[in-house]
Amino acid sequence: MTRADELIAKADQRDLLFGIIGLGYVGLPLAVELIKAGYRVLGFDVDPKVVAGLERGESHVKDVSHEDLQQARADDRLRATTDMSRLREPDVISICVPTPLSKFKDPDMSYIQSAGRALTKTLRAGQIVILESTTYPGTTREILLPELESSGLSVGTDFFLAFSPERVDPGNTTYQTRNTPKVVGGITPDCLRVAMACYQPAIDTLVPVSTTEAAELVKLLENTFRSVNIGLANEMAIVCDKLGVDVWEVIDAAATKPFGFMRFLPGPGLGGHCIPIDPHYLAWKMRGLNYKTRFVDLAGEVNTEMPLFWIRKVTDQLNIQSKSVRGANVLVLGVAYKRDVEDIRESPALDIINLLEGQGAEVRYHDPNVPELNHDGKVYRSVTLTPDEVRHADCVIIVTDHTNVDYDLVRQNAKSVVDTRNVLGRTSSTSP
Repeated sequence: MTRADELIAKADQRDLLFGIIGLGYVGLPLAVELIKAGYRVLGFDVDPKVVAGLERGESHVKDVSHEDLQQARADDRLRATTDMSRLREPDVISICVPTPLSKFKDPDMSYIQSAGRALTKTLRAGQIVILESTTYPGTTREILLPELESSGLSVGTDFFLAFSPERVDPGNTTYQTRNTPKVVGGITPDCLRVAMACYQPAIDTLVPVSTTEAAELVKLLENTFRSVNIGLANEMAIVCDKLGVDVWEVIDAAATKPFGFMRFLPGPGLGGHCIPIDPHYLAWKMRGLNYKTRFVDLAGEVNTEMPLFWIRKVTDQLNIQSKSVRGANVLVLGVAYKRDVEDIRESPALDIINLLEGQGAEVRYHDPNVPELNHDGKVYRSVTLTPDEVRHADCVIIVTDHTNVDYDLVRQNAKSVVDTRNVLGRTSSTSP
């Protein structure tokens, strides 16, 4: 029996130990689903506070409740450690580390490279490594494979290597880790076969592709598609603003067409761990091949400029009151990047705060999911949303929608409101 067959047989019997490097928004929900499928999981994280919390049964990820975590830890089926020397123990190792951008908008591969170096020190025959972190096409083959093969083991026979992009949508109660189809690509056919067998008990639908490069590109296509179409919706918002037309009325009417149109919405800009970042990975890779991704770059420019568009709306509202931005009190509602989550990564609210303070405004914020914000070395604390707090503000700018925020209270007491979720019509940029 080959090593591939041995791993597949162990997966069938749920006799594999899964290792997960990175216990954040991607790794922890994956760990819970693997345990529900009957596996045992050993999690690795560089943050001792995260590990200590998990060992106490305390979840730091909103999509994983304390109850789910404690159930997963029953019978020691989930353990967490900072000790990377224990990477020899798992049969399957999923890498779920961050892949941010550098200050020059280039891919930061340091977390993947660090994980690869740690694995090379412990890699043994009969293990499979699966990269889940979003990255540019070629990363698995060009970065991880040479690093792991420097151990002296051969891919496809001694160990196995695959890529399977995470598709986590924080706060989504309909599509989560188990029922979101999972794309898988392997370095060799046996790599793909083993990866599919390992994930199959925990994921409802698996989608095999021919190479790791194809799997890497799938994730970039998904989010570049969204970035480009959101860029179009944002530009249409600007067009409608100049024409005095309600963009939401236009979008609602266009969406009644049963074919040939897909509804995308304008907003304050792009936020989160995927859409603002992933297109840059594709553009960076193509620059190395002497090709300019024109659609991708242009959409990025439009989306990046949206916070400034909304600051001009704040300025307009202050002008109506014969006030300047300098010295004005501005209340920002919502600093998380999307509805009902605590995640502030790449949130356009941070750019809006920077722009307002850069023009001399005094900024406070309210977000029920983000009690404290440490941004650019400055600590902000969420204020209580009261009539007096709203009346104190010269302008309220609504950046992120949350279901447990009383917007009626805001509109009844605010001197002026700029709502980035709408443009011109309905509730946007109006004085009560």
